[in-house]
Amino acid sequence: MPHPTNGQASTPRQLFFQTTEQRTALARQRFFDEGTRPSGLVGEAVIQSWLRCASAHQQPTDRVSFEQVTRSRAHASLNRNRQLLQAGNLELNHMEAALAGTDCRVLLTDAQGVIIHATQLPATNQHPLLKTASRVGVNLTEGQVGTNAPGIVVRTGEACTVTGAEHFFQSLQSLHCAAAPIRDIHGQLAGVLDVSIEAGRFQFDAASVVGMYATTIENRLLQLQSVEHLVLHFQASPTLLGTPMEALAGIDAGGRVLWLNGAGRRLTGCRMEERHTVDEVFGVPLERLLALPRQHQAQTLRLPNGLGVWVTGTLTASDGADFKHAVAVSQPAPEVTETAPPPAALDTPALATPPETDHAQATLLDHKQRLIETTLAACGGNIAKAARALGVSRGMLYRRLQKAQAPDAG
Repeated sequence: MPHPTNGQASTPRQLFFQTTEQRTALARQRFFDEGTRPSGLVGEAVIQSWLRCASAHQQPTDRVSFEQVTRSRAHASLNRNRQLLQAGNLELNHMEAALAGTDCRVLLTDAQGVIIHATQLPATNQHPLLKTASRVGVNLTEGQVGTNAPGIVVRTGEACTVTGAEHFFQSLQSLHCAAAPIRDIHGQLAGVLDVSIEAGRFQFDAASVVGMYATTIENRLLQLQSVEHLVLHFQASPTLLGTPMEALAGIDAGGRVLWLNGAGRRLTGCRMEERHTVDEVFGVPLERLLALPRQHQAQTLRLPNGLGVWVTGTLTASDGADFKHAVAVSQPAPEVTETAPPPAALDTPALATPPETDHAQATLLDHKQRLIETTLAACGGNIAKAARALGVSRGMLYRRLQKAQAPDAG
């Protein structure tokens, strides 16, 4: 096949094309028959994928089979991605319920493009390609099935849609797929969420739908991976807290911002190219943020870039204790209104000062230990009552107290 160039082909060109199918057909003609780059006719991600497939000596007429990886590799992938599957369990069910009236199928792959979840197809389904592809263990990378949305996301880390004849192999041109990445707390690709349909185009904005669910799963995964971290939830509007549009940040015991989700990076302007402290990103010291898990309502904060946000916080220990439960026995927080304050009210951070007076040694571990001691004192030393207030078991609370009383604990 001639190598695509930017040169002009000698065949006459039709200047205007009314449909996506016509533009894609011309793109295939220019790329596969004439060896020229079809810029502007299909997306650059598709062109780059075609180039990679051609460089791997694949031919558009080659036979494609959706092969499953070995049983041991599939088993290892499922074990390795248990947190991803846990994070996606509820949202995958919701997504499949939302798409139940369509012929779409939902696929979730690991970071290597191996399917770890697929919508179950009815036995009478007439879509042979999707029926073969929608199986746990099938490898969807470009090296196996050519140009496809999840394969491109695995390669590039960017959301992508591939429709019809944009697939490299001719035998897959009845498929349409849209995929989006899911990242972990290290910013690395953790998985790919995909929605696919066969023998018919999407009748809705599939890229937006899959992007929304991928973001929700990513937010859940980030929180699952943030044990022993203070997790901040913030947005410019309080109504967006708890939705896929909320910004998230993970903070360690030393007051370093370990990660920000996409919304968090956009709001703070922090790209996470290096480690930053909470003072740099949020404009307040760690001990001010440590009060957030004990507040009943979102607090207001002015970021260093001048943007006013509403913020809440959660703090979960490795043994599952959620220290937000200590609100019931802690000092009450100042009241805040549920309606957004005027801009001037955000010029001074409204985060409540923690009840503790000595903040010099404030860390997440110190904070949690003080919460235990405060709760136990408020409960008159009753272990069972304190455990209920903290939302943990008596055994866990005993272990924490014994660890704190050990000679090396201080």
